Amino acid sequence: MNNGDICSLMKDAKSPAVLSPVFLRNVQEVLPPSLDSTSQPPSLFDGTTRLYINYQCPYAQRAWITRNFKGLQDKIELVPIDLQNRPAWYKEKVYPPNKVPSLEHNNKVIGESLDLIKYIDSNFEGPSLLPDDPEKRKFAEELIAYSDTFVPEVYGSFKKDVQTLAGAQFDYLEKALHKFDYGPFFLGQFSQVDIAYAPFIERFQIFLQEVFNYDITSGRPKLAKWIEEVNKLDGYKQTKVLDPKRLVEYYKNRFLVAAL
Repeated sequence: MNNGDICSLMKDAKSPAVLSPVFLRNVQEVLPPSLDSTSQPPSLFDGTTRLYINYQCPYAQRAWITRNFKGLQDKIELVPIDLQNRPAWYKEKVYPPNKVPSLEHNNKVIGESLDLIKYIDSNFEGPSLLPDDPEKRKFAEELIAYSDTFVPEVYGSFKKDVQTLAGAQFDYLEKALHKFDYGPFFLGQFSQVDIAYAPFIERFQIFLQEVFNYDITSGRPKLAKWIEEVNKLDGYKQTKVLDPKRLVEYYKNRFLVAAL
């Protein structure tokens, strides 16, 4: 399961204005409309740093959260792409893999969401998202790498046994949250690790509760507290433009139609 599978098939919001205001209540930034096949490209490689995203895509949300948490709203311009009606120039002139997220910076374009979390954290000002402690850094690398297992395993459970398969993945996170338990986050303080998981846990919690009546926080107090604390962070809240009803219908069609 990759970002092409999850993001590219999801019907895109043409503009944040079409989203219900309830889902934008925490957004302080004026979000630009999505660019489609009729849109002209920005002035590419003119020295402006641009983050190409899609408002519905969890992979793009990782990079978006990183940007916001570091306070880079004035330094990194958001360029949302309509993945259902993509502008040809995005593939031809910006990012040949034709996926989001990607970052235009210093006359080059970088992709892949986990790489972008690290790149933005390392190459821009703002609070660091990795501690200096070597043990924490090692654990961070392990957990970030494990997200590539966590995400497809949970998606795969939708057609199989949610209680067993998805449950095992959330148990893994619950255990991980006990390692540095003097703070609510994976490393104690908010870090790259939390960003790697937050967009997916946001979606999984909604879908699993609505469709399977499965509460991912039941019996997992650390995970419950983690979700509560993440939702207090402005840098994350500003990226929560997802319509839960729309998400549920999309995931049903994407993952369950063939199984029903």
